[in-house]
Amino acid sequence: MTLIKSISGIRGTIGGQPGDTLNPLDIVKFTSAYATFVCRDAGKPGKIVVGRDGRISGPMVRDIVCGTLVGMGYEVIDIGLATTPTTELAVRWHEADGGIIITASHNPAQWNALKLLNHEGEFLTAADGAEVLRIAETEDFCYAPVEQLGRVVFDDTMNERHVQSVLDLRLCNTEAIRQRHFRVCADTINSVGGIILPRLFQALGVDYEILNGECNGRFAHNPEPLEKNLSGIMERIGEGGFDLGIVVDPDVDRLAFICEDGRMFGEEYTLVSVADYVLSQEKGGGLNTVSNLSSTRALRDVTERYDGRYAAAAVGEVNVTTKMKEVGAVIGGEGNGGVIYPESHYGRDALVGIALFLSSLAQKGKTASELRNTFPSYQIAKNRIDLTPETDVDAILLKVKEMFAKDPEAVVNDIDGVKIDFPTRWVHLRKSNTEPIIRVYSEAQTIEEADELGKKLMQVVYGMQ
Repeated sequence: MTLIKSISGIRGTIGGQPGDTLNPLDIVKFTSAYATFVCRDAGKPGKIVVGRDGRISGPMVRDIVCGTLVGMGYEVIDIGLATTPTTELAVRWHEADGGIIITASHNPAQWNALKLLNHEGEFLTAADGAEVLRIAETEDFCYAPVEQLGRVVFDDTMNERHVQSVLDLRLCNTEAIRQRHFRVCADTINSVGGIILPRLFQALGVDYEILNGECNGRFAHNPEPLEKNLSGIMERIGEGGFDLGIVVDPDVDRLAFICEDGRMFGEEYTLVSVADYVLSQEKGGGLNTVSNLSSTRALRDVTERYDGRYAAAAVGEVNVTTKMKEVGAVIGGEGNGGVIYPESHYGRDALVGIALFLSSLAQKGKTASELRNTFPSYQIAKNRIDLTPETDVDAILLKVKEMFAKDPEAVVNDIDGVKIDFPTRWVHLRKSNTEPIIRVYSEAQTIEEADELGKKLMQVVYGMQ
C-alpha cells in the first residue's frame, strides 16, 4: 500500500508492519510543505490550529506536527481532542492562518491522516492542495532560525464553544427539544464524540446513554457508520425506551440515525431530513440546496416541495461547499451523513445535524419513523468494476457518455465521471483516485431495481474493454 496523497492532505497506515505508509518522515515533510504554503499566502508565519480525534497514534502524530510547525516559526494553537468541525471553527475563532486536523475519519484504527484547512477553516481548493503536494515533492521549504522558533499554546475551550455555537443557531429550537424530554442512545465509537456529544445533550436537556464512549481509539467495531457495522446500537434501541439512536464516525463529521424501533433511518436521509426542516423554516425565495452526484435524489424532491432549486456537485466536501457558495444554498452536504449548514460554517458537522434533527422532531411532534415516512423512498446500490492498471478509464467513461447522450430519456452529467439521470432512477460511474476501479452507484425505488441498473451499466463497460 502507498501513502495516499490528495488535495485535502495525506493518509496512510501506522503500525510498523510491511506496507504501512504514514511514517514520521512523511508527517514532517507534508507538515513543512503545508506550513510553507500558508506562509507564502499570509506573508509570514502566524498561527495554525491543530486538533485530533481519539486514535491511538494521535499523540505521536500531534507531537511531530506541532514540533514541525514550531520549527517553521508558527504559533501552534493545540486544541487537543476535538472533532473535525470543532477544529474548522477554531481556525476562524482564533483568526488563524490555517489548521491541521489529525484524523483518518471513518477508516480503521491503524489509519491516520493530516487534513489541511485554509484561513476560513475550510478544506483547501484543488489548486491550493496541488501546490502543497508540489512543495512536498520538491522539499522547497526552510525552517526558522533559533531566535524565531514558534511556540505551542494550549486551548481546551473549543469543545464548549462549539456546543454553544450550535445552541445559538436560529433554527436550533432548544425549548421545543427540552419539552419533548427525548431519550437517545449514541454510539461514539471510542473517539471524540464521547467527549462532546454528552455536553451537547446536556445543553439541550436530552436524556442520553452513550455506547463505546471511552475516547481511547480502540474502536469497538468498524468505525464507518453503516448499518452492517451497527448491530450493537440497533439491538439496544430495539429493546425499547429510546426515541432515537445517534451514530457518528471518529471525527464526528458524519451522522446516522436509528429509529425508535431499532431500524435505520437511512444515512442518505440524514441530510434530506435536516434540509426539509431548514427549508420549512425559511421564508422567501432562494431556497437552494446542494449535494454531490452520488447522493440520493430525495434531496432534490424535498427541495422542489418548497419551490427551491437543487444543484449537484462533484464528489468531495470542497466541491460541495464551492457549489453551495455559487448558488447561495441554505443547506447542503453529502449522502454519507454529512450536513453542511452555512449559518454555522462550511463544513460537515454532526452536532449541527443532531440539533436541527431534534428540533424538527420536537416541532412536528413525530417519531423518527413517522418523519422518515414523509420523505420519498429510494434505495442506492453500490458496485465496482475492477480494471487492469493499463485500462484507459477516461476513454471508457467518454464512450458511456456518448452512448447515453443519444437517449431522449437520459440526462448526462460529466462533471465527475458520468452520471446518467433517467425519469425514475440514476446511475453514476466515477473512477477511483487510488485503485484501478470504476465505482458504480445507482438509485431507484427498490434496491433490486437499483442493483439491476448498476449491473446493466457494468455490462456495458465490460463490453468496451
